[in-house]
Amino acid sequence: MEWPLVVAALIFLGAYSWQVIGQPTGTRADIALALVVISWCVFLIDYVISLYLAESRWAWFRHHLFDLAVIVLPLLRPLRVLRAITVLHILNRTVGTAVRGRILIYTASASALLVYAAALAVLDAERGTDSAINSFPDAIWWAFVTVTTVGYGDMAPVSGFGRVLAVFLMLGGIALLGVVTGTLASWIVETVSTDAEQNQSATVAHIHALEETVEALALRVETLGGLAKTGSDSPSTLSPKEPGG
Repeated sequence: MEWPLVVAALIFLGAYSWQVIGQPTGTRADIALALVVISWCVFLIDYVISLYLAESRWAWFRHHLFDLAVIVLPLLRPLRVLRAITVLHILNRTVGTAVRGRILIYTASASALLVYAAALAVLDAERGTDSAINSFPDAIWWAFVTVTTVGYGDMAPVSGFGRVLAVFLMLGGIALLGVVTGTLASWIVETVSTDAEQNQSATVAHIHALEETVEALALRVETLGGLAKTGSDSPSTLSPKEPGG
């Protein structure tokens, strides 16, 4: 169900964008609504089948609360497109690099989708009110400054749903920033640890080499000393000269 869910997520995102930005009327509005409903049904069917096939349904339910949120909260539905990233098997070539690269890709994709989905939702919620967010570019700008927790204050939602959305968007931005910071920190620690291990290994190798050299020199000195002692203790081979000879 991976690819069907990805396709359903893209269909939902496109239909929802069409509804909010394009504001279709008549038959086009019915088509957009039908696409949203169909994509929602795909996620509902996947959730029900997965729950039915689970060995321990209660344990599966507790560990798949995000899937339930995808069904209950239409805003989160586009985030299921992140599951398409699992097709990038190239990340599995090396363990450390694969894990870190996968985290970075998930983070970048989640950030982009979070900003886009939040912009659509806040525009849909704020349209028709006295809010300054009355166009999609304004909504994108608001989503960016909110997810980064900058908050210039030039635009702010006035509806209740818009303010709730702003709270979750700020929390999501803090969480994504934490993931990026943690990933960068782990990379720095791993790099420093690798360099330290390499330097330590080189130092140990040099010490072993010096010890072997000292042992060889000591053995040679001992040998030379033994030869010199042997030569001094042996009688002279020359006969002493007789007087007057």
